[in-house]
Parts: sequence; C-alpha cells; structure tokens
Amino acid sequence: MTTSLKLLSTDFDGTLHSDYELPAVPEELQERIGILQASGTAWCINTGRDLTGLMEGLARVQLSVQPDYLVTVEREIHIHQDHEYVPHRKWNDRCAAVQEELFDRVRSHLPELVAQINEQFDAEIYEDAYSPFCLIARDNDQCDAIQAKTEGFLADWDDLDFVRNDIYARLSHTAYNKGSALEEVARLAGVDHTQTLAAGDHLNDLSMLDPSRARWLITQHNAIQQVKTHVQNHGGFVSEHPCGKGLLQGIEWALTGTA
Repeated sequence: MTTSLKLLSTDFDGTLHSDYELPAVPEELQERIGILQASGTAWCINTGRDLTGLMEGLARVQLSVQPDYLVTVEREIHIHQDHEYVPHRKWNDRCAAVQEELFDRVRSHLPELVAQINEQFDAEIYEDAYSPFCLIARDNDQCDAIQAKTEGFLADWDDLDFVRNDIYARLSHTAYNKGSALEEVARLAGVDHTQTLAAGDHLNDLSMLDPSRARWLITQHNAIQQVKTHVQNHGGFVSEHPCGKGLLQGIEWALTGTA
C-alpha cells in the first residue's frame, strides 16, 4: 500500500476508544491501522490520560496493533522500543522544567482563584503531579462557567492555559500541548505536517487539529460542536459515525478522498 500519509495522531477517549461500544475499538479500524503501519506509517496516541491510565485502557482493549508513540497528559512523549514505551527524556525533561518554573510563579496566586470558584461552584479542585490546579466539574455547563471565570486570572499570565476535556481541566504551559507534542513526534518520525493526520473530539485536541500540524483533520459525530466547526472551517472531515467507526471513515477519506 502506497500512501503519502506517514503519521497518524489520534486522541484516545471518544476518538479511538469508546466505553459504550463493543468492541471498544472496532476491529476494522485496528486492521486499517495495522496495514498503514506495515506500509511505513507511524501511529501516535495523543491523550490527556497519564501513562498509567492509558496503559490500563490499552490493556483492557487488547489491541491487535501497538502505537509507535504515546503522548500522555497532553505533552509527555514515549517511544515504543523493544516491547516497552521509553520516555523521550530530552523533551519530557525540558517540558517538566518549563512547567515547574511557571507553576512556581503562579502557585502563590492560586488560592484566590480557588476561593472564587469554591464560592460559586461545587467542583472538585486538587493538585497532582502534572499541575497545581486540576478540576473536575459537576457537568459541562458548570465547567463552561468555571472556564469563563478563569479568563480574568489567565489574562495576567501569557504562558498559562486552561486545558480542558469534557468536565476535566488543568492549568498548563501554553508551549506544551497536544499540538506541540505532535510536532515533536513528527520530527522524531522524520515527517512533516503534509504527511500527518490528526483526529480528536474535544477542546484539548484543538491544538493538534491545526493545518500547520496536520494535513488531514478528522473529527466524529460525538465530538463537541466547537471541534466540528473548527474542523469544517479548516477543510477537514466530520464523520456521521461516532468514535472508532468515525475515525475509520475519516482515515478512508484521507487515503482516497472519499468516505
């Protein structure tokens, strides 16, 4: 199989994988990815999950194919070598250093933001290894309102971003996201954006669903409207199918120009 598609970057939850369908990843999609890999196309799962959460998800699915690269927590890169995923140390260490420098500057200002949110909402706010401000909202409407509430706070920090997927969010450095990680994966794979496909369904995918980072942009029926509109406005493909079935349809569109 000859194709100009040399790098496939897929979100995991809601794009590749579904908790509501059996199998969670369609067998036809696994077969298509396997054929692409055999022809020299690299595959990257680009997710907001941490490495442990992603590996647990992959183990449950029991894929017949294995990604060549993983991007976890929207920024850390891992490379498949000798049946394991090895951290891309240079990138990950630089990312961690830049993030920590930013968080050192921001951390003392966070209690005021947290207090303002707690006064109006009943969301769960906590700190983890990846961010001093993580959030789980009650529902998407509440998360919308909290995101709007943080805009004033973010205005004082040019390098701070509110990274969101559904009801989950964290503060992160603007330079490290799914899009910049995809650029680095492309560099490692020896390809450029004209040979890259990106697929995602939520707000944290927008940074990789960009024509400067991928020639083919794909989203599915289950994606939020903002992502569908963004993909349509940039000449991408919006499938009428959800999750993995929609991803497969999008890959066929990229390979053949039709779906």
